[in-house]
Amino acid sequence: MGKGGESFLEESIVRRELSDNFCWFQEKYDSLQGAAGWAQETLVVHESDKREHLYSREDLEAGKTHDDLWNAAQLQMVKEGKMHGFLRMYWAKKILEWSAKPEEALSIAIWLNDKYNLDGRDPNGYVGCMWSICGIHDMGWTERPIFGKIRFMNYAGCKRKFKIPEFVARYPPAAEHAVALGGESPAPSAKKRAKKA
Repeated sequence: MGKGGESFLEESIVRRELSDNFCWFQEKYDSLQGAAGWAQETLVVHESDKREHLYSREDLEAGKTHDDLWNAAQLQMVKEGKMHGFLRMYWAKKILEWSAKPEEALSIAIWLNDKYNLDGRDPNGYVGCMWSICGIHDMGWTERPIFGKIRFMNYAGCKRKFKIPEFVARYPPAAEHAVALGGESPAPSAKKRAKKA
């Protein structure tokens, strides 16, 4: 079996069963209290860390942040009812980075996922948000501000996975919003469109 087949089986059987079991056996599957002790502790220790950006639920819902990739992922979910699996991890982790408290981040991520994603109100959706923000089914990593020991993801890591400019170009407001809020966008003609506005 090739890599694609193995990945399909991993996601359709192993990850699905992990999600179903987590939500069945963990009463607090949609809360910080449902996370492992180490994750709860590290998030509490770092909840007062300074955040460079804070966004409201409304700004996040509209895909209006300084990050063109995040905006495009959000707009993909709103328009198509789904989001690329790798991007959902990045998307939720950025909500943690841009929210005043971890509980608020988890609440917003679940609310957006439930409202727009095909797997909203499904174990896979809850565990996707819990994995990204609360470290469910993961281990502690190198400690850093805001995230503590929760696995960190950044824009540069996403660049290594796929072609960001092409993805962002599929959702034109994503780049325009990022440029308007002081971010940058490698998406073609993002700067031209932002200047016209």
